Amino acid sequence: MATSPVEAGAPVPSTMVPPRMTMSCMDCPFRSEMGSRAFHTSMGTGSRKSGILVIGGSRMPIIDSPIIDSQVHAYEANTPKRPWATQPNWPPHVTGDEMVAAMDKVGVDGAIFISAFSQYRYDASYAMEVARAHPTRMAIVKPVDPDDPAVADVIAEWKKVPGAVGIRIMLRKEEKRPADHPGLDRILRAAVRHDFPVNILCWDNVEAGTAVIDRHPETRFIIDHLAILQPRVPPAPPNPWADLPKVLELAKRANAVIKVSGACTLSREPYPFNDIWDPLQRVFDAWGFERCLWGTDWTRAFAVVNYEQAVKPFLETKRLSDSERAMLMGGACAKAYGWSPAK
Repeated sequence: MATSPVEAGAPVPSTMVPPRMTMSCMDCPFRSEMGSRAFHTSMGTGSRKSGILVIGGSRMPIIDSPIIDSQVHAYEANTPKRPWATQPNWPPHVTGDEMVAAMDKVGVDGAIFISAFSQYRYDASYAMEVARAHPTRMAIVKPVDPDDPAVADVIAEWKKVPGAVGIRIMLRKEEKRPADHPGLDRILRAAVRHDFPVNILCWDNVEAGTAVIDRHPETRFIIDHLAILQPRVPPAPPNPWADLPKVLELAKRANAVIKVSGACTLSREPYPFNDIWDPLQRVFDAWGFERCLWGTDWTRAFAVVNYEQAVKPFLETKRLSDSERAMLMGGACAKAYGWSPAK
């Protein structure tokens, strides 16, 4: 029997955990602790006009502008047709259709689909399929390989792909690439030439990320996951925000914005993760809401939170004004990528 993300370890009260469910269209990995209750508004399901959003009995104000998740990953089951490069601790499949269905349940209008590096490395063919199937809901980002001498041509071809809005570089410690790596230089020059923002994963390696950003002041960077290493399984480490001073220093770089993605996985408290708000306020103060892009980082975060739990704290919190929430949960993302879901 397959388990839901809640049963896989999401920190919610035991009284909210449903019976075990088999994997199906109705019972996909995104099924929340609230079951299949759809949300409703005073203007009808899915409306972005003024009204009240109801999810699992919770009432929340509706954001007038589109809600955009700045980072999601979708993928097929591991098959010879499209084999996985590694076997992460993720659900056996979260297809594009399942991702959109999960977004619909919680009122998320669109998402930036980052082709899953864990499964597909530099092959973004599945992301392209999903973008073709859901062009008004998904824009796509492709990881690119600094060790490929033809990477500039790869980026030029990616620019022609419908729905392509950016590229991604991996700059974790394990990559062991210096800031002046010639492949990185090729990628970042090509990004400027083709007007692509560059997503950069430099958690646990902020100094290297900072050096790359400083070396390429004409390139637009979108920093993944607060530049803070996040757990794949609970609990969060004893001091999950240890790198926060480095993140605040990064805010001085005018050519960078930052994803507030996966933040709930840094909490050491149960849902709704109230301890994230003081450190996040420091991020907002340093970066400004117009440079902060909310996101869930689903499915990487699945063993810690389910999709609904990654969305609701940001919709429900009283620590954000309506205008701040609108910018954080969509406005800044639309500006950074030059894309917004069609209404």
